[in-house]
Amino acid sequence: MTTKIFLVRHAEAEGNLFRVAHGQYDSVITPQGYRQLAYLRDRFRNEKLDAVYGSDLTRTHTTASALYGPRGLDFRPLPLLREIRLGVWEQMTWGEIQRLDRQMYVDFNKRPDLWRAEGAETFAQVRDRMLAGVRQIAAENPGGTVAAASHGAALRTLLGTLQGLSLAEIGGTGHGDNTAVSLLEADGEEIRVVFRDDAAHLPASVSTFRRQSWHKDDAATEPGLWFRSAGDGSVRTAEAMLEEDAVGRIAMALEPDALRITDYQIVPALRGQHYGVQMLGQAVQYARARDREALVISCPQELRGYFARYGFVPAGGDGMTMDLRRVIREIPPLGE
Repeated sequence: MTTKIFLVRHAEAEGNLFRVAHGQYDSVITPQGYRQLAYLRDRFRNEKLDAVYGSDLTRTHTTASALYGPRGLDFRPLPLLREIRLGVWEQMTWGEIQRLDRQMYVDFNKRPDLWRAEGAETFAQVRDRMLAGVRQIAAENPGGTVAAASHGAALRTLLGTLQGLSLAEIGGTGHGDNTAVSLLEADGEEIRVVFRDDAAHLPASVSTFRRQSWHKDDAATEPGLWFRSAGDGSVRTAEAMLEEDAVGRIAMALEPDALRITDYQIVPALRGQHYGVQMLGQAVQYARARDREALVISCPQELRGYFARYGFVPAGGDGMTMDLRRVIREIPPLGE
């Protein structure tokens, strides 16, 4: 009996938006990611699913909710479907990784057979556990149709392997956008790829890849930021660096339940190039590491729309706040 397995890359998560390396770090879906989930839910509206799986990380569980929620199914967490464990790279910005070891950064995308990082999995280990995961799903659902939410590097490794490619050859394949869908057919020990990395359900306005360039570059590089930080445990400043030039800064102060952003500025000539959101990412990570549940900021009226785009909501007066709790929120109506 043939089992159909739809593989779905998770919706846009904080690592994608903030340009931070999140392997098994438990990040959450962004506001843009929730808009992507509305389109994913609509894509599957007429598809019968017998079960919905996903890795046990929040961003895949949230993504899977667009599929199991409307059908009244249970979510089946499967740790075998996790993203690659990145070791010392976890929570580093991609800009910092390029600065410290550009060749190893290139190998991560282009020569996964050569990539190594302290404390990390190898891509061979990811390949083997992802294969074990899909074989388990097929065995548990003979003749059924199921969906499983996983992660970009893990899915790229699995799909390339099932297409007969070596790890070295997988480095020459493309990347799937957030919520991209692939389809496998499993019949006994044979598993074939019907199609892969299809994001036709996403309009350009909500595509993550339409706002980013790294996946188009032959070496998968990007002009990412690194940060020079200073301060004690309660007050911290992160200076944003593009190569060796300072391009902005964000200052933060701990409050009992939140982290307050006290200064946020970027060189005017570089506004509109998605550098400012990378500074927000530093605040989010600093707050989470210190068990704060929210970011707060005071800002003028003309900047409120900018911060709202990334999840801030009005909090009285000129204040805005971003909820950092790892909860699955309601998916908005299609097109909102």
